[in-house]
Amino acid sequence: MRNDELAAAQAYVRLLEATRAALADPDDGPLYVPLLASPIAEADGALQRAGLCGNESRFFDLVSSLQPGMSVGGR
Repeated sequence: MRNDELAAAQAYVRLLEATRAALADPDDGPLYVPLLASPIAEADGALQRAGLCGNESRFFDLVSSLQPGMSVGGR
């Protein structure tokens, strides 16, 4: 895995974890959703730098190799 691919996979994992935390309590979700803007921007930028936009299959393979137990991409 190249460094830019690793950075993209790590950014996605951070975004996923932040999203899960923000939405853990449905009553408080609307308060925390705006805090996801930064992790979303980080993940978008990392995907573009790694050339993984439009190559979701490769991207999710990378994420799975980083976090083997993680279910990603609707799999």
